[in-house]
Amino acid sequence: MGAKWHPFSYLCAKPAMKLVLLTIGLLALAFLGITIKIWSKKDGKFAGTCASQNPYLNKDGEACGYCGKLPSEQECKKDSVAT
Repeated sequence: MGAKWHPFSYLCAKPAMKLVLLTIGLLALAFLGITIKIWSKKDGKFAGTCASQNPYLNKDGEACGYCGKLPSEQECKKDSVAT
C-alpha cells in the first residue's frame, strides 16, 4: 500500500518547498498582524514612530531628522512640517 494521496503531497515532499511555504506563511502572518494594528489604531496612526528618538540610538539628544521633535517633547511635529 502506498501513501494516501493528498492535494499538497507534492509541495510538501521536498524540503525546499516546505521552507518556501513556511516563509510565505510567516510573511502572510506578519502582514496580517500589521494590517490589524493599523486597522485598530485611530486614523491608522502609530504613536512614537520617531526612530531617532530611541535613547539607545540617539545618545546625543538630537532632534528627529524627519519631524524635528526633541527627545524632551511628547508630540510629533510631523503635522506642522511644511512639505
